[in-house]
Amino acid sequence: MLTIFTTAKAFVGHSAVIQRNALASWRRLHPRVEVILFGDDQAAAGVCAEFGLRHEPHVERNESGLKFIDYDFDRAQEIACHDTLCYANCDIIFLPDLLRAIQTVQTARLRFLVAGRRWDTDVRESIDFADAAWADRVRRLAVAANQQRDGHSPES
Repeated sequence: MLTIFTTAKAFVGHSAVIQRNALASWRRLHPRVEVILFGDDQAAAGVCAEFGLRHEPHVERNESGLKFIDYDFDRAQEIACHDTLCYANCDIIFLPDLLRAIQTVQTARLRFLVAGRRWDTDVRESIDFADAAWADRVRRLAVAANQQRDGHSPES
């Protein structure tokens, strides 16, 4: 199965909406998918409790307060329940076909690294995950926006 790990911005305003949408989509991939959120603010703990995520409150930072992401990678490898790990920015919505892609790679290779590209999609509201068609709606929004990152822009 799969462990997804991430770190978040503060859960306020638009960042709260898009991060909560992303985390909710990850939880819906499969009941055995583990999600680990690294974050030392109170909102991170509350979101983890609400969504049933694993919260890792310890965060390593440099002198200016930026998080050391390498700590998260090392720690995730130590504590993950699954052998397959996925790091993702906390605003990335995963659709159900992610698991099919991972299973295809797992079948073909024992060791692997997979990288993806995001589709920039302007989602301003909470997604209604109770609606069975939520993934189709999100996919249509992404295709309509037609803004897949090529990996070369400064904001990638």
